[in-house]
Amino acid sequence: MEIESKIRAAVIDCIKALYGQEVEADTIQLQKTKKEFEGHLTLVVFPFLKISRKKPEDTAQEIGTFLKENLPSVIAGYNVIKGFLNLTVAPACWVELLTAIHRDEHYGITLPTEQSPLVMIEYSSPNTNKPLHLGHVRNNLLGWALANVMEANGNRVVKTNIVNDRGIHICKSMLAWLKYGNGETPESTGIKGDHLIGNYYVAFDKHYKEQIKELMAGGMSEEEAKNEAPLIKEAREMLVKWEQNDPEVRALWQRMNEWVYAGFDVTYKALGVGFDKIYYESDTYLEGKEKVMEGLSKGFFFRKEDGSVWADLTREGLDEKLLLRSDGTSVYMTQDIGTAKLRFQDFPIDKMIYVVGNEQNYHFQVLSILLDKLGFEWGKDLVHFSYGMVELPNGKMKSREGTVVDADDLVAEMIETAGKMSEDKINKLTDVSPEEAREIARIVGLGALKYFILKVDARKNMLFNPEESIDFNGNTGPFIQYTYARIRSILRKASEAGLTVPDTLPTDISLSEKEIGLIQMLSDFALTVKQAGSDYNPSCIANYCYDLVKEYNQFYHDFSILREEDPHKKLFRLALSACTGKIIRLGMGLLGIEVPERM
Repeated sequence: MEIESKIRAAVIDCIKALYGQEVEADTIQLQKTKKEFEGHLTLVVFPFLKISRKKPEDTAQEIGTFLKENLPSVIAGYNVIKGFLNLTVAPACWVELLTAIHRDEHYGITLPTEQSPLVMIEYSSPNTNKPLHLGHVRNNLLGWALANVMEANGNRVVKTNIVNDRGIHICKSMLAWLKYGNGETPESTGIKGDHLIGNYYVAFDKHYKEQIKELMAGGMSEEEAKNEAPLIKEAREMLVKWEQNDPEVRALWQRMNEWVYAGFDVTYKALGVGFDKIYYESDTYLEGKEKVMEGLSKGFFFRKEDGSVWADLTREGLDEKLLLRSDGTSVYMTQDIGTAKLRFQDFPIDKMIYVVGNEQNYHFQVLSILLDKLGFEWGKDLVHFSYGMVELPNGKMKSREGTVVDADDLVAEMIETAGKMSEDKINKLTDVSPEEAREIARIVGLGALKYFILKVDARKNMLFNPEESIDFNGNTGPFIQYTYARIRSILRKASEAGLTVPDTLPTDISLSEKEIGLIQMLSDFALTVKQAGSDYNPSCIANYCYDLVKEYNQFYHDFSILREEDPHKKLFRLALSACTGKIIRLGMGLLGIEVPERM
């Protein structure tokens, strides 16, 4: 913020002039003045007391006098409360700041260059044995928002996905389809491919449980029955055949996976997310085994008597970690090492961020150490963007029992509900075609879903309540979208009346504290974007947008805009509205949320 920069420079000059010492800019603590005190910015004086050798009040008084005398174009007045110097900024400065925000199309956003650091962000990570569910929705929305935030902080970003397309869980769906599918395809059933395969994952579990029950009735223990059930034995045999490249098993695997990928693509498109590069576990696990063997030969890892390979992390305060089983098969850790190898070959990564649930905290602690040992430059500083689980009012979700909240169903339901709830508002608009009404419902429904999930600090578990998320009042996406649509309506009416906001606003107008507060809040957007990037926290942008909209709505309620008689004030308030709209659009855009022109 230009105003703060000017004050910091003046404070440095002030300390040198008054007390004969140089101070660094980062020792100057400026913050917003608390609402109960007069002023706009508060200088914390305590860091300068050793230099001034005076009481806090006296030091603040001297600095305040110096600033008012030497920076009259910025400082209109001041007051002292103990060791806090409350500064009142001149109205013309606020108008100049609004002009700067108005002129800057990307205000608050730092665009990357070819020299910018390269940040890779992994998110989604689905299994090919079931469709995406509510947990995946949170993961994808967080990953996409975080990628936007990192890019807005001047980083080049590569968005990646690792698809878990191999393993016993995949074989379960394949085997169930062979046994109970009667050759069904997405085309023959009209069912999305990922849903069709998910149905067979559920079918496997149902039949498997029946077999366990029968075996237990015949005298087996539960553990024995689980291992001896014919279905699980066949699934294990199928996995062995897959690993041996059996042509029939591989052909079936490829065919069914293609159905799933086509289904995933539809869901990703509906959610408005995507990837620059997709990796597959079937490609990366062998690379991981190779890298682990290389680590073994260098003495980083050790082999046990049964042939399994382990990493000893006791020096790091952890335990021993399995990397290859005794039969030579890999574990998740091996796959992640292999994926890291391929990614580092493909991209000169400076930072790697994994968007994965908090139940994997320990996994990524270990992965960071192992990648560092194996020579990956970004290994030690990898970021695990750890997020909490999403629960529903009626409890947790379980895929194999078919009780998950399906992502496609959720999106469709949100859009349908938005359509019903916004019918009254849309009906008040003239000349809205059925297509535009459907598009508004889509934007509002998805905005409600995305905002409700992204406004919560990612580290926390959350309860998703669809009805609460789509309310047009309160801290919701539709409330913010409705305010944006209102601003766009004001600007359209202004345009029809021949009014346009000039590039430079007249500074000789009186401003209310409400108007100054709104400009100050608009200028905070740049700091909010920086904070969201440094803390890996998109939720602070969501909550900033809500606070901004609340502030604007109060201004809109208290002041005339198009009916204002003073032409200078009218243009100023139009500029204030236009800048608010732009910042809402930029902020919500970082979250992956669209804003409608009309609502």
